[in-house]
Amino acid sequence: MKHLIILGDGMADEPLADFGGKTPLQMASKPHIDWLAKSGQTGRLATVPETMHPGSEIANMAVLGYDVETVYDGRGVLEAASMGVELQPGDLALRCNLLTIENGILKNHSAGHISSGEAAELIRFLDEKLGNDRMKFYPGVSYRHLLVVKGGNKELNCTPPHDVPGAPFKDVLVSAKTKNAAQTAELLNELILKSQEILADHPVNLNRKFEGKAIANSIWPWSPGYKPQMPSLKEMFGVEKSAVISAVDLVQGIGVYAGMEVIKVEGATGLHDTNYEGKAQAAVEALKTNNFVYLHIEASDEAGHEGDVELKTKTIEYLDQRVVKYILEETQKMDEPVAIAILPDHPTPCALKTHTREPVPFLVYKPGIEPDQVEVYDEFSVKNGSFGLLKGDEFIRKFLAL
Repeated sequence: MKHLIILGDGMADEPLADFGGKTPLQMASKPHIDWLAKSGQTGRLATVPETMHPGSEIANMAVLGYDVETVYDGRGVLEAASMGVELQPGDLALRCNLLTIENGILKNHSAGHISSGEAAELIRFLDEKLGNDRMKFYPGVSYRHLLVVKGGNKELNCTPPHDVPGAPFKDVLVSAKTKNAAQTAELLNELILKSQEILADHPVNLNRKFEGKAIANSIWPWSPGYKPQMPSLKEMFGVEKSAVISAVDLVQGIGVYAGMEVIKVEGATGLHDTNYEGKAQAAVEALKTNNFVYLHIEASDEAGHEGDVELKTKTIEYLDQRVVKYILEETQKMDEPVAIAILPDHPTPCALKTHTREPVPFLVYKPGIEPDQVEVYDEFSVKNGSFGLLKGDEFIRKFLAL
């Protein structure tokens, strides 16, 4: 038996009054996902402990069965692993967003989803001007980058920028949890202010401004941590060969620590314009040589952060028609049966434009499975599913046991 998880990041939502009290999952036309739900079994999964922030890194690790309260040590370290940046003892790794500050207000978390090429030019410029023997900037994908501070203290309060759109940026600057971290907090805030001084008139931003696009006029470091000690999927669950497919560095980084083959797909953007077909084809190919494949699609999460209900609904329809349909057709031709699970990592409600820790809906299908009574897949239908509410590693253990 082969196993495939299709993860629609942030796909779950809350009822929207302006849309008849429905969620994007309920409004979307998704016949193939609904068929899997009707032909399989469903339930809900609690992915974020009450003690932790509902970030994608935490939630994706939880879906894979990690005890996140024990092994999690920041988003930056995961992105470092994806980029091939080898962290040394004492290296503090932080996610470093490029974003837009307008009249002192944090306008967005993504600099208008700046292109990777433009962003790389800005990050290299920042490293030239602000980097030194202690600090190094590394370019990533779109607005998502990496900052490494040698000897930095991780006892910091860092606000995820996607949580506070519209907030005065000075109200959510880095602060120290302990006296020992005060110097690191001061250093990071100084970097934020210096970045604003030197980025505003960079040619990339002048050109973006001329084109009417959001400018990347500030960095925002957050999610600090040191290199974690994470067991592999083989060590935890006996999974011999596995692969991860994602456009997002943090998910690729989880894959590195999990001992998975990281498969990158040309044209995978992490947005609604991603290469859905290419990712679906890559997943089917990966199943031929791997026992377990984790296919991560970011688009719905980004639409949720934008508060764009219609776009989020469309990303779910794209997932159904351009990913799930093909995978379902191709896996049914395989000699070895394939168990398929579909779920988000966390909700990203359009009304809130940020993540919540509500349990997420999931479906599990394999050929010949006895279905439960759920007819369609959404946040509420699955409450009647046969799995009920799962926690910790219960989901991945039950899925792999099929």
